Amino acid sequence: MTDSSSQSFFRRHWEGYKEFWSERFSFLDNYSRFVKRDNLLPSWSDADVQEFIASDPVHGPTLRTAREAAKYGSAGAVIGAVSTAAVAWKYSRSLHGAALSFGAGAVFGWTFGQEVANHALQLYRLDTMSAQVKFLDWWEKKCAERA
Repeated sequence: MTDSSSQSFFRRHWEGYKEFWSERFSFLDNYSRFVKRDNLLPSWSDADVQEFIASDPVHGPTLRTAREAAKYGSAGAVIGAVSTAAVAWKYSRSLHGAALSFGAGAVFGWTFGQEVANHALQLYRLDTMSAQVKFLDWWEKKCAERA
């Protein structure tokens, strides 16, 4: 019997909490068939991605733009990590402080780089998740044809 009167206070609140957040993150279900697989997909190369971009006129350019945005994030992470670690080292000469600054600077730099990419490449106009899912569908089909 699972009516609400027989459940504990914490169990009822936990179930409500899970339901609340599963509604807000329901878009992650689009990826569940790729993440929760019995057989993993083999790795792909840049040539495979370029082949998909050339073959799909709708989602290909979006995927190319999303991959370019990752370069902005990587550059931001490198710049943020090195600059904050250098400042921390200059003023404190603390190895652990510089290491923590390096990690935090990488995270903040990545975030800032992604924001720059969002505006510079106008990612807010594109559905990058659909392009990524289409690529994974395409890659899954291509791997099945090879086998």
